Amino acid sequence: MGLFDALLGNASEVDANELHEELSPIMFDGEVIERAFKVIRDMYVFTSARLILIDKQGMTGKKVEYLSIPYKSVSTFAVETAGHFDMDAELKMWVSGRHEPIVKELKKGSDVVGIQKLLATKVLA
Repeated sequence: MGLFDALLGNASEVDANELHEELSPIMFDGEVIERAFKVIRDMYVFTSARLILIDKQGMTGKKVEYLSIPYKSVSTFAVETAGHFDMDAELKMWVSGRHEPIVKELKKGSDVVGIQKLLATKVLA
């Protein structure tokens, strides 16, 4: 991912092998990272069993939230693409047990189609 893309917040794909060591402490035996996308410091990690949303917080990024969403818990999802003047897109997921959807912003240049296709494969299959 280029510096310009990072500054704009564009989601770019991350090599799953590079993340394996970092995430191995929170993954169970046999779980595999299939695809991962990074937006500045935050990541969307699609594994064989769940979606892990990684939110690095604060100036140093030392505080990290790992939100683990089993695919079977996602009841509905939507990808709202931008209009002509607003180039951002938005991913919304309704998860059982939550009243409000989980909303993540995807900047221009993000692989919106790839993320939507992967979610459809995991949630609807």
